[in-house]
Order: sequence, then structure tokens, then C-alpha cells
Amino acid sequence: MSEETNEIYRGLTFPWGRGVNPLPGEPMQIAEGVYWARFAMPISLDHINLWLLEDGEGWTVVDTCLDLTSARETWETLFGGVMKGKPITRVICTHLHPDHVGLAGWLTERFDCELWMSREEFLMCRAMAGDTGRSAPEVAISFYRGAGYDDEQLEQYKKKFGNFGRAIYPLPDSFRRLMDRETLTIGGRYWQIIIGSGHSPEHATLYCPALKLLISGDQVLPRITPNVSVFPTEPEGDPLTEWLQSSNRLREILPDDLLVLPAHEAPFYGLHVRLNQIIENHKHDLDSLWEYLSEPRRAVDCYPALFKRTIDGGSMGLATGETLAHLNCLLGRRSITRQTDSGGVNWYTQNPASSTYD
Repeated sequence: MSEETNEIYRGLTFPWGRGVNPLPGEPMQIAEGVYWARFAMPISLDHINLWLLEDGEGWTVVDTCLDLTSARETWETLFGGVMKGKPITRVICTHLHPDHVGLAGWLTERFDCELWMSREEFLMCRAMAGDTGRSAPEVAISFYRGAGYDDEQLEQYKKKFGNFGRAIYPLPDSFRRLMDRETLTIGGRYWQIIIGSGHSPEHATLYCPALKLLISGDQVLPRITPNVSVFPTEPEGDPLTEWLQSSNRLREILPDDLLVLPAHEAPFYGLHVRLNQIIENHKHDLDSLWEYLSEPRRAVDCYPALFKRTIDGGSMGLATGETLAHLNCLLGRRSITRQTDSGGVNWYTQNPASSTYD
């Protein structure tokens, strides 16, 4: 790559520019034996980056896209194109979200190969996919009523319940567990698994010292910050604290000169800069939320403290989860208090004994 192609944005360097977009079925070679494929998705986040790693007589692939007809067609193009008819011998999924795991079952079934995931991601994915076809449980309805949903919003939630599994081809019945700091050999090179948490329970990233690459999944993205949410399955969880701790840990153990290969947008340099931005942005959001709670408010009242955009029906679920993650973090620090009224609605306010969120 030539120096002239570099684009610098917010302290990050994009070797191919921020707007580069590999065509479906025509991946770009990033490094020796490493190819970048981009798959289109018909949702607000309209693409995902997948990584094809040459691995002896076959391929290791990292992430898979949603279970879409168009995605299967793109895979078919890859099989007969850049992948040269060689089989997939291992499917690695960074985490459980449908855009990453959606076609894992289809690929492992087609090539009779193993799915490699961390244990919590695999088991949680199977549990969530198992909700497809079920009615929303009462504990979930109470959870969102507690956040301040009205009857119409609760009905919308009930209609959407179970959608997770509809975007996923059934996972295989067994898997190969990925563990933190475990080392794999891919293409004759050493890759290390580094686990993070917060966006999902046990998110795997892949670090190759020889190539100076980090396949970061959603753990480190160049512009957007992945959603960090509390859900009805673990209403008292504190994923934001886990997210901040994971971001600090990645900054401590990984070198700064890596080319980061994210699941969305373009590859970039500036890992430590981006991790610092992620940490500081959440600290700012916690500060803003604490200030906003100078009077009692419900979770749904707190959107203006965290989001610059209008929250509507389409974005309300993720916005509520993210808001509750910040509220639970402040509760864990004893910076705010929570009271539940006779209607089951939770009200949050600053702790009188606290003068700051931390």
C-alpha cells in the first residue's frame, strides 16, 4: 500500500481510506493469507466484514453474516473464486450476535467442520435462539414495564420477541471452545485469543503477532461504539463495568502498532487511541447521566442524557438496554438510588451522599 492512500480521522489511520468497500464476492487481500470480505445486510448496520484465512489445504473463516439468501449466494461466489475450491476447515465466531453467527451452522454442516466459539457465547446463542416461537415471558414484560414502557410499547416488544433465532441457521450440537490467551495455529502462524466482555458475554478477538493484526469483531470498532445492554435475562447485570474493564485490559496487553480488522467499517491503525476514546466516551456518558438524575427519572426518561438522536420504536429496545447498563453501573458504584413505585416502575435519582458518579 502507498502512503498516499492513508486517511487520518479522529486520530486513527485508515490505510485504504475510510470509504473502501470490497465488492461482494471479491475480497481484498490485507496481508499474506488474510482476505477481507464484506457482506451486505438489509438492516441499519448495512454490512459486516468477514475474514478469510488461508490454512494449509483449506480455510479458516472468522464470522459468517446473517442467514440470508443473498449471503449464501456471496459465499457460493467465494467458494468458486478466491477460495479456489478449497474447503472451509474451521469456522470461528467472535460472538453470538446473528450477523456474526447466522450462517455458522450452514457452513459447518456443508463442510463437515467444527465451530469454534467461547463457551458462554455458544450456550447463550443456543438459549436465545430457543426463544423463537415462544411468547414473551412475564419477567421480561415486568422488566420493560419497570423501565417505563407504556402498554403500546409493551405490545410492540411482545410482537418482536423471539426474532433473534429467525436470523440464525441452527447451530451444530457440539463446538470447540475458545479460551482466553489460548493460541491457535492458522496458516502456519501463531494466533492468540483475547477475550473481552460487555457487548456480549465472552467475545473473542484474534491477535497475530507475526502479521501485526487484530481481528477485533465488535470489541473495537473505529467510529461507532457497540451496544452494551442489560436484558431481562440478567436484570441486575453490569455489562458496562465489564466493557470498561475489557477495554482497559486490551490496551494493557496488546501493542499499539496493530492493524485492527473490525467487523464493521474499515481496517485502521490506532488501537490505543480508539480504546481511550471508547473509555472516555462512556465516562462522559456516566457523568451526564448522573447530572441528569438530579430529580427522579425512569429509564425511558434518560435517553436525552445518552443519545443525541430521537429514540423511536425501532431503536427503543437497544436504547433501553444501553440506558439500563449505565444506570446499573451507577447503582453498582452507589452513586444513584432506585425506588419502585406501586405500578412496578423504577425511578432513579442521585444518591444524596454522592457528589460525583465515581
